[in-house]
This record gives sequence, C-alpha cells and structure tokens, in this order.
Amino acid sequence: MSVRVLFLCTLLSPTIFGADPAVSLQGPSGGWRYHGLNEGDNEARVAYPTPPIDRGAQRGRSLIEGTLQNIGPLRPPHRLVVNGNPLPLYTDEQGRFARPYAFGAGSNSVELVAGEGQSLKRIQFYEANNLRTPARMRIVLGWDDPKAELDLHVVTPDGQHAFWSHPVLTNGGGLDVDSVDGPGPEMFTMTAPLQGTYLIYVNYWGNLGSGGYNFEAGSNQNEIITAQINLIFNENTVNEKRETFLVPLRAIGELLFVKSFTY
Repeated sequence: MSVRVLFLCTLLSPTIFGADPAVSLQGPSGGWRYHGLNEGDNEARVAYPTPPIDRGAQRGRSLIEGTLQNIGPLRPPHRLVVNGNPLPLYTDEQGRFARPYAFGAGSNSVELVAGEGQSLKRIQFYEANNLRTPARMRIVLGWDDPKAELDLHVVTPDGQHAFWSHPVLTNGGGLDVDSVDGPGPEMFTMTAPLQGTYLIYVNYWGNLGSGGYNFEAGSNQNEIITAQINLIFNENTVNEKRETFLVPLRAIGELLFVKSFTY
C-alpha cells in the first residue's frame, strides 16, 4: 500500500485577490486517485476543459484537479508547476481544471502560479510507493494558445518515433498523454532510457474552435504561439538536470526541430 506524507502551504492573500477567492488544489491526503483517464465506458472522465485522449502509454497516472475562481485582476495564462515543470493553465467556465501526471516515488510538488508570477497554492508530498518508478527522462511540451493544437514528436536512438498516432514504443518510452484541446501538456517519458541520440520536434498541427478542429489560418488566439519544451533527467533526485527551450510557431503545418541530445 502506498504511503504519503503531505506538506501543504497556502499562499493566497484575500487582500490581493478579492474578498471571496476560490483557489483549490486537491492534495494527496487520502491518496491521489490513480486510474486511467477512461473508466471503462470509453468516455473520458477528465475535463480540461475537454478530455485529453488516453492512448495507454502510461498507466497509474494521478489526476491533479482544482479551481481558480474570483482571483481578481490576475490575468491568464496561469501555470500549474509540477515538479518544477511549468504548464500553461486554462480553466473551463466554472474555473475548474484537471490534468494527469505520472508521479514517481520520492518527493513531489504541485503549485498553482498566477500569470504575474504570484504563487497561489503549493503542495509538496512524498510518494513512498517504490513501485512507482521515477522518470529518468521526461520531455514536457506546453504552449500559450488554447485554440491551437501542437504535437510533440520524439525519435529515440533505435529509430522509433513517438507521436500522437504512435504513442507507445517497444523500448519502454511513450507519450503519457496526448492533449487535444490546447495548451498541453504533452509528455514523453522513459524510466530506462536507451543510450544514444534523441531528436525532439514540435509540430503546429492545427487549431481548435467551437466547431471542432480546423486548419484555418488566423483561427488560433495568438499570432505567434510560444511553445515551451522542458527536458528533464533524473526527475526528483539529487542528480536532476533540466533544460528549457522556447520555440515560436506561426503557420499551421510547421514542424520545428528543437533539440538533439545524447543520453
């Protein structure tokens, strides 16, 4: 049975954000709810604000849920920072959000950060379930346009190519979740990376509006979409190393090479 120790620090100031702010972040007291995104009826449970697709590459994920309501003049995009990985955060009309993440054993943290940089709420907890293998390599893609759909592409040393239509690799790597409603995240994870050269690409696939997906230029929100790619090795260990890349995308169909690295 998994044992968790919770340290909770709430940093919200009502004098700054209004009389009745509602900022919540579900903590691991009683346990994170580990499950696939689908509950067996082929209907995704998560809404952020619409469901991501569970392609099965990473099981045993935790669902991070919360609300951002009545927080005054703070402007989005806000950020959900998971183990130091900043992910652009948008909510539905009721201020709710939900995101999956694959936590490993050891110390983990989740933080809500306002667009201006103000920390709203932070949870740090220790995951003592040693069966939850930490990610030795994680690549996280997020972007700042909720009306655009970007895709993460990773080529591994043995020539396998992970992307939305081929998320599960035979070498143990794969996409944790394929976010289909903007602005991410999309995550590639390996717990036992192969030695050799890896290639990272980002593709501006199309746009998303009230009528569904489209490929109409200008139907996204920002003229220039800023994609942020975080490359993390040995997450949550004393040997953790990370790099962050900012990539601008302008035209639908654009496929940009981000990084080549050797593990």
